[in-house]
Order: sequence, then structure tokens, then C-alpha cells
Amino acid sequence: MDDVAAIVSCKNSPSDTSVLRHLPGCMKDVAVLVPEHENSPDNDYAKIRTSQWDSLETVLEVLNWHQSIDSRYLLWVRSERVELLASGLQRLTNCARAVDAAIAYSDFSERDSDGTVRSHPLIDYQSGSLRDDFDFGEVLLVDGARVQDLLASMESERVSAANGGWYDLRLRLSERGPVFHLPESTYTLNGDKGSDSSESHFSYVDPRNRDYQIEMERIATAHLKRIGAFLPPPTGKLVEDTAEDYTVVASVVIPVRDRERTVRDAVESALSQRTSFPFNVIVVDNHSSDSTTQILKEISQDDARLLHMIPKRTDLGIGGCWNEAIYSDVCGQYVVQLDSDDLYSAHDVLQRIINKFQEAAYAMVVGSYEIVNFDLEQIPPGLIDHREWTDENGHNNALRIAGLGAPRAFHAATLRQYGFPNVSYGEDYAVALPVSGRYRVGRIYESLYLCRRWEDNSDHTLPLEAINRYAAYKDRLRSIEIATRQGRE
Repeated sequence: MDDVAAIVSCKNSPSDTSVLRHLPGCMKDVAVLVPEHENSPDNDYAKIRTSQWDSLETVLEVLNWHQSIDSRYLLWVRSERVELLASGLQRLTNCARAVDAAIAYSDFSERDSDGTVRSHPLIDYQSGSLRDDFDFGEVLLVDGARVQDLLASMESERVSAANGGWYDLRLRLSERGPVFHLPESTYTLNGDKGSDSSESHFSYVDPRNRDYQIEMERIATAHLKRIGAFLPPPTGKLVEDTAEDYTVVASVVIPVRDRERTVRDAVESALSQRTSFPFNVIVVDNHSSDSTTQILKEISQDDARLLHMIPKRTDLGIGGCWNEAIYSDVCGQYVVQLDSDDLYSAHDVLQRIINKFQEAAYAMVVGSYEIVNFDLEQIPPGLIDHREWTDENGHNNALRIAGLGAPRAFHAATLRQYGFPNVSYGEDYAVALPVSGRYRVGRIYESLYLCRRWEDNSDHTLPLEAINRYAAYKDRLRSIEIATRQGRE
């Protein structure tokens, strides 16, 4: 492997870093990334000092060092806890060479403190994997030949800065060749890599991270422009309809299955809305096996505005249940989301959403919500208001972030052009991406919605297999939308 050089991130002294002892002896050259003020006398390796591991300046220094030693591949080891074997590196390098990969990465194993070893699979990279938190693991192999023409453009354009050097580099590399995932373990990580907490999941809307997010948006937008997937602000015209086409102005849609603890609260929250227009509440009861069905029957007997639907089909996900509502004769001119776990935060929420629709030709209106516990007490990260959205670029940045927010509401006739996929995760994102790319979106930045986090949430403490499946699905949605935007007339 004399055509592979390595760069190793070391938060401690290189002499104390076990990963360096596990590097194969046949490595061509090795350099270490060390803290800016690290004063170790160790002279066994070239040192690149940095105060920010992923900054543009650090990435440029690493790439320049790699160019100076004339090695085909750069092995980037991003954790001191990596235990890399020669056979794993050989396998990854051989596969990268065979498929002519611009970047190659692999699955890995995790060794717990008690010595237990378990596999940690990753997911394949797609064109839609442009979110800045895509998980490559801790070891990557970069094709140095494809880096040569990137150094000058990265430095001159400077779309990245303090945090986005690696993100900028890997997007540019993905434009020049395959990003290859080897679904085999080629190294071991000593200690649990862990999964994102709810705080990190919502980090992109944390105002403390605003500068970081602006930089990431700038990098992603530049990438979309280079690949022909950038869109100017949308100007699409809504599907024409009139209020006379509907029996009510608005429908609150609640898909539900087995939510006897929360469904009454959700429905009563919707029915308690005070509006200047008629509305109904469509609950699509997906063959509940607990007392949910009986609860809904009781409420509907007392209030005719509650329309209790039980689909004929038994194979519907949340998206399929939404379709039952939006294509029905009782659907209003506007449809507004409410999950069966959650509640509106006040009695005027529905009025405010419809007022927003009437301000402009919006196909979708998205509000803001608070994360609360089962007792409706606010918990971190609190208010999720998605202030990263802008009318000029929100529809492009939507391809980078995890979602657009809640509650979501739609102009029904326009929504029917798309419909929801019959899935129970990401169904809202699947609709929001194409709608936001073609039509104007209205935003409300005050809290409209209380989003409960409790043990029965569908996204509560997900296992790795589910996390990977959901992440791959959202990446696929982005890939579809990117291809659509690239092929537009």
C-alpha cells in the first residue's frame, strides 16, 4: 500500500494515540492533526496544527501536505479510538480502486468497555446525501488525483470557512466520481459511537448554531448550482378552485393507530379551535386495536364536526391515511396537520394558519412548535421555529436539512397533485420538497403546536437499523427531487 498516506486527528499527544500504533507499517506517509497549542516533542510524524478540525484552512493544509508527498490515496482517520488493521485498509483500497471511487468508506465494529464487539453498519451515499451530518464513520479514503483541481477553486471561492472545509470538499468530490460504501467492517472503534440525541437532531434550528448553519447552507447551495439542481424563488400558480367547491374551509387531519392515551386530547384540541369559518376534523383511524376507535366514536356522537374514517384497506401507513382524507369529499379547501400525540398550543391556531394562506398564494404554510413531555412541560430544545428558512433560498436549503417544521398545512387542490407516499416516516418531507420547490411557502414563527416526546413516540429511542433505514429514505427523497430539478425545462 505504498500509494496510501494517512492523516490522523489527534486530540491528545501523538505519542499517546493508540490509533497510530495500529496503522500498517507499509503506509507511505503519516501526518497528524493536533490542537493548535499542542507542544509534544514527538517528531515521528508530520504535524498540522489546527484549532478547528473541519475548517477550510485545515482541509487545505491537509490536501497540500498530501499533494507534496505524491500519494494516490489519502486515508483520513477522524478518531483516536480507531483500531485499523492492514487487511481492512487493503480491502478498502482495492475496492476503491476497482470502482474508481472519489471517496470510499466502510462499515465498522464497536468494542464496548466490557470487550463486547458489535457491528455498526452505515448507509450508501446517494446524490441526495448532501446533508452535512451524513455519517461516513471515522475512516475515509480520498482519491488524491481528484483533489488536484479542487484546491484552487476551494481557496478562491471560499464558500466554506470555519466549519465547512470537509463538507465543501466531499460535495465537490462527489461531483467528480463515485462515493463508495463498502458494507463490510474494515476497522474497530473502541467505545460506542452513539446516536444523535434530540438536541443534536435539532441542532440545525438552534440559534446558537446560526453561523454554522449559514455556512452549511452556503456550501450546499453552491453545490446545487454546480450540479444544475438550484432553483430560483418559486412562482408556481396554485391549482384553481373556489370556496364553493368545499363544504368547509379547513380540515384538520389526524391519522391514528392505537393512541388511546392521547387521541382524545388531540381531537379536543382541534375541535376547540375558534374560527370565523367552518371547519371539520378528519380522523383516519387505521384499524386501532386498543380503545382508540371507541373513544373516537364517542366524541363523534357529540360533535358532528369530527369525521371518523376507518379505511377499507389494512395496508396503509401514515401517508396512506393522509390520502384517505385529502381525496375525500369532506376535505376542506385547506388541510392542516395534527398528530395523534400532539396538541395545538392555543384556540386561535387554525384561524392564524388560514389567515396566513389568505395573505398570498401559498401552497403550504408551516408553523413552529415546542417540544414538551407527556405532561406538556417544555423540554430541550424547546421551540423549533426553523428560522433558517428564507423566501429566497429556503426551498434549496430544504434539501440539506431534516425537515421544514410543523404544523404543516396545504392548499388541498395543489396538494392532490402529489399525494403522500404510503409510508409512516418522512411522508411529510416527501411532499414538502416538491411543493416548496414550485410554490411559495408561508411561515409562522410563533409556537402553534405542542409536540409530545414520550415512550410511545414512533421515533423514541430508535435502534440503529431504523435510524439507518429512515436516513436512507430521506436521502432517497432528496435524490428524487434533485433529479427532478436537474431535468426541469
